[in-house]
Parts: sequence; structure tokens; C-alpha cells
Amino acid sequence: MHRQRRYLQIALVSAGLLAAQAHAGSREQALQIHNRVAGVPPSETVLLQMAAFLDAGQKDKAVELAMDNEGFYSVVLKNMVTPWTNREQTVFAPLNDYTATVIGLVRDNADFRRVLFDDVLYVANPNLGLPAYSISNNAHYQAIEDQHIELKDPNKFISIAQSSVNGLPTEATSGVITSRAAAKAFFIAGTNRAMFRFTLINHLCRDLEQVHDTTRVPDFIRQDVSRSPGGDSRVFLNGCIGCHSGMDPMAKAYAYYDFEFDSVGDPDALNGSIHYNAAGATDPTTGTRVEKKYLINSTTFPYGYVTTNDDWQNYWREGINTNLGWSSALPGKGSGAKDMDKELAYSKAFASCQVEKVFKHVCLRKPANAADRSKVDAITTNFASKGYQLKQVFIDTADYCKGE
Repeated sequence: MHRQRRYLQIALVSAGLLAAQAHAGSREQALQIHNRVAGVPPSETVLLQMAAFLDAGQKDKAVELAMDNEGFYSVVLKNMVTPWTNREQTVFAPLNDYTATVIGLVRDNADFRRVLFDDVLYVANPNLGLPAYSISNNAHYQAIEDQHIELKDPNKFISIAQSSVNGLPTEATSGVITSRAAAKAFFIAGTNRAMFRFTLINHLCRDLEQVHDTTRVPDFIRQDVSRSPGGDSRVFLNGCIGCHSGMDPMAKAYAYYDFEFDSVGDPDALNGSIHYNAAGATDPTTGTRVEKKYLINSTTFPYGYVTTNDDWQNYWREGINTNLGWSSALPGKGSGAKDMDKELAYSKAFASCQVEKVFKHVCLRKPANAADRSKVDAITTNFASKGYQLKQVFIDTADYCKGE
């Protein structure tokens, strides 16, 4: 009898320990989720609420509670997005209209594909008395950051039509691509190929080397590309053609855009704005709407393609780059940045890229094995089925990486 009571006591103590361990496990998981998703530790109250949700199998509510913290917007999302807005891909840059618009679309559970083509911009509520949005400087967003305006508050941080403040016609707006920050980084000087390349990097997780295909027709490669670099045509046929044959017919979509500094001849100036040749406008050098940068170095190969408009075509819908998953609902060709960037946004590569980026920030590593890659595929499928809401990706990823 004494032995039975002893066994019963041991069983009760063991059960208590197991219960305590289970409770501690959910608290530890909740703490890890909050630290990763919000970037800061939770309060005791929030920690207990999250742990209770996890114990009840309600992972969505647990992660949503973490995302309700301002840190999710002003720290985690800002740090994730800021490198997309500059060529150096550095996180050490102030808030700008590109980053702010991404944050706003995530907060409002918008179809995240809109980030590349919609007439949308996020700004502070004018009632807050901050400097107004300007097409020539970043003072508005610097003030948002300096005054710690809550980005999670829809009354303080609002959505407006981009075309209402930046002078572009609605049809010329293309989400963050026509933001001031993107224009300053990627439309400046050059040939506008940089905008296409960094859009691939930032939103499809592919650099040009990863979409290299020498089997595509080279008929849209411009005059500034030598067909025999260093006197050897094999360099062009085995190298240059692989990127330019796909890139140049799509980068045509940006033919009417440029970025102009306010101080002419001062490349280090901070102030400047996006420039767009609207219908009826002409560039004094080309005599057409096409910016002169599209016709530079025309003597390099005079028989190359001469850009006359912003029509574009996606040659990567055939060949090895069909694996990017182009939408069958789109024609694969069109006119202007909005159409072309929608082509990119509706690809499966765009969706999986967002998942990979969130995975890296929440799990603090890239997908490393078969289990990780399988999970990324599953999260990508769920992302698409839930209307491309990026918060859902954070929920699924945080649950996967919350720990045992």
C-alpha cells in the first residue's frame, strides 16, 4: 500500500513536471516568435497570451499578436525592405517612399503583387503636421522616422494614389518601381537596365546570371552592346547574349523614365525627382518620347536595335526560364512599366521569392535542406491561396521556426 502511494506520488510529480515543461515550451516558442517577428521582447501579458494561443493550436493568433507590435513595421519590415531600395543593398538607410509603401501594403493585408504595378503610395496623415511628400527630397519620411510616427496606425500612416503627388499619369505609375527612392537608385544615369536587374534581384530572387539563356532571339539587343567584345564574337554569343536577349526587350518598358537631380552636374546631390516623358513630350536628343540614355553609344554596333517606344515582350516565356512560372492569364507582352512589372509580379518566382526573404528574416537562415525547401513550397502555395497577403507568410514561417 505504501509502495502504491509512492508510485502515485511519483506519477503525479512527473505529470506536473511534464505539464510545466509543456507550458515552458510554449512560452519559449512564444518568446522566439515575438523576438523574430516584432524584433523586440514581448511584455509578460503578451507572452502569456501568445503561449495560450500556441497551447490551443491557434498559431495564427499567436503570430498576429506579435505582428501587432510597432516593431514589426518600423524595425523588422523596414530592415527587410531597406536593402531593396539601394544599389549597395545596405540596411543602413532612412525610411523612404519605397520602404513605406511595402510596409503599408503588408499592414493592410493587400495583394502584395500590387507592390510592383499599382498606383499606390503610403504617407503620413497630413493632420500630423509633417513636411508634405515631395518628389525632390526625402524630408517627409525622415520626419516620420524622427518623430516615431506609428506605421501600424492606419489613422497616422495612410494610403494615397501615387499619381496624386508625383506628377505621373496613373498609367505611368508602377508601385515601388516609380517611387522616388527606386528612381534615385536605379533610373539615374545608365541605361535603365539597372532598374530591371534590381527588380529581378529584389522581387524574383534572381540575378541575371541565374536567368542566362543563350537560345533566345537577340533582335532587341541595343546598339551599345558590342557583338565582338575584345574582338572575339564568341564572348557575345556565349555570354552577353544570354542576359541581353531577355533583358533588353523587357527593359524597353522603362524607355520614358529617368531621374534628374535638382543640382545639374552634382552627382552627390540629395535632391532630385523622377522624370517621365508623357504623351506628347519628346526628348530633345531623340526627338521621341524615348530617353536619350536608350540611344547612347550607338556606334558600338550601329546595326543593333534602336528603341522607339516602350513596347515590351517577354522572351523568357520560352526556354529554360519558363521555370519562373509566368502567368497564363497574361499575354507576355504589352506597353509600359505597369504592364511589364505586372508580368513579373504574377510569376510564381515572385511569390516564392517573398517567402524566401521572410524565411531568412524569421528563421535567421536560408532554406538549407529538403524539409526547409518543402516547407517553402507549402508556404508559397498558401501565400497564393490566401490572396498574396504577406502577413500569412510571416505566420506560416514563424510557426515553422518557433522551435521544438
